[in-house]
Amino acid sequence: MEDKKRAPLILIVDDITENLQVLGNVLDGEGFRISYATSGLEALKMLERIQPQLILLDIMMPEMDGFE
Repeated sequence: MEDKKRAPLILIVDDITENLQVLGNVLDGEGFRISYATSGLEALKMLERIQPQLILLDIMMPEMDGFE
């Protein structure tokens, strides 16, 4: 894929660390830049400073689910 500085940024949101690791490893191997959040609130805070091209999120999370 293209230079890492120009590669699309993907935000992965999941409360299960193993899911973040597996998906992150696959996407990183394809040349994408990856950011991680372990909750909906953390993801919202991150979006104040980053602009991912894609957000992959878990629907069933405690406190704030993916629909919220």
